[in-house]
Amino acid sequence: VQLQASGGGLVQAGGSLRLSCTNSGRFFSSYAVGWFRQAPGKDREFVAAISRGGSTTHYAESMNGRITISRDNAKNAVYLQMNSLKPEDTAAYYCAADSRPPAAWGSRLKAGYWGQGTEVTVSS
Repeated sequence: VQLQASGGGLVQAGGSLRLSCTNSGRFFSSYAVGWFRQAPGKDREFVAAISRGGSTTHYAESMNGRITISRDNAKNAVYLQMNSLKPEDTAAYYCAADSRPPAAWGSRLKAGYWGQGTEVTVSS
């Protein structure tokens, strides 16, 4: 599994972004995939996770209702749709893959595989 995150950028408060996490390795559909974020000077925070087949999702309360995670295993990709963005959503967003189901994901998860971050900046 080799993950790469993309889709970050600068957006005004209230705007939307769609992040993508693509896999250039094998066995993508064998893992749950999720997103974390880390703002400068803050700890890493869990955002969302989706099961291997895409039928189960788990969201952090801080963004629940504003984000949707989805996946397309045929395209080796997971997406994070973020709406109604706030300045406090500014962070580097990382995707990760792990064998544990979404319900087991949290900010302390040491996922098996990580992609590099994509920067999201929300201006007020």
